[in-house]
Amino acid sequence: MKVLVTGATGFIGQNLVKVLIANGFEVHVIIRKGSNRESIDSGVSFFEYSGEVEDLIAYTQKENFSGIIHLASLFLATHTPKDIAMLINSNVTFGTELLEAAKHSNIKWFINTGTFWQHFEGDAYNPVNLYAATKEAFESVAKYYIETSEIIFTTIKLNDTFGPNDTRNKVFNLWSKIAKTKETLEMSEGEQLIDISYIDDVVNAYLILVKHLNSTEAKSFKNRTFVVTQEQKLSLKELATLFEEATNSTLNITWGAREYREREVMHPWSNGEKVPGWKQQFSLKKAIQQTVGKNND
Repeated sequence: MKVLVTGATGFIGQNLVKVLIANGFEVHVIIRKGSNRESIDSGVSFFEYSGEVEDLIAYTQKENFSGIIHLASLFLATHTPKDIAMLINSNVTFGTELLEAAKHSNIKWFINTGTFWQHFEGDAYNPVNLYAATKEAFESVAKYYIETSEIIFTTIKLNDTFGPNDTRNKVFNLWSKIAKTKETLEMSEGEQLIDISYIDDVVNAYLILVKHLNSTEAKSFKNRTFVVTQEQKLSLKELATLFEEATNSTLNITWGAREYREREVMHPWSNGEKVPGWKQQFSLKKAIQQTVGKNND
């Protein structure tokens, strides 16, 4: 089975590529000129995308992929006017070019990656920020390709994620740092509920969905949306206490020293459907221990 993956240099992409290869898939990844290949498993084939969609079409026609897993995106919690073009190019234009290539190449399925932030206050659509709006815009564009081709288009929506060797500026990395340095960290009141998933559970959801899309049931997944969600949802303040218990550490946090951000998500979206057959395998406490332990090795 041959699949094309975008966003393979990112945290989720790196881990997903390893799992796909371990499960016998032939994996190709799209990279831009100058992208760092060192973080990607050496068992993949690379396609350096020039930005010319005709080149992408020729490549996908030559390789005869079964499907595309689209992880690439530009995430910005807040934007400035100069960021608008980059957000649209990364989150709308590039995905549209992929779908155009998929249509011309008779690719069977396409897994898109969305975000809970498309659903502020639990609404069917209410973007937290412009990033979330561009993710929704791409799904609207995809409707054209769904209606005019045989592509089985599906989406997995993610909230927050974590795991070993994550270099992103995420909360567990910040807490790990201050646990060692004994620095004081200023945070909000910490009342917002956190839905954060361990990387192994996240990539397993993609793997299970890929297997569904390569089965006789594949057509039943067309235009469906799934989520990866954590069973144990805690407030940020409660999560800090669990982190201390899991790592046997103390966090010097000044709660309430910062204001909540504009359109702070206090309650994560909870209306999504899980990928059939997927279950969370790691408890939050165990996942934190595995993450911090491996990062300290």
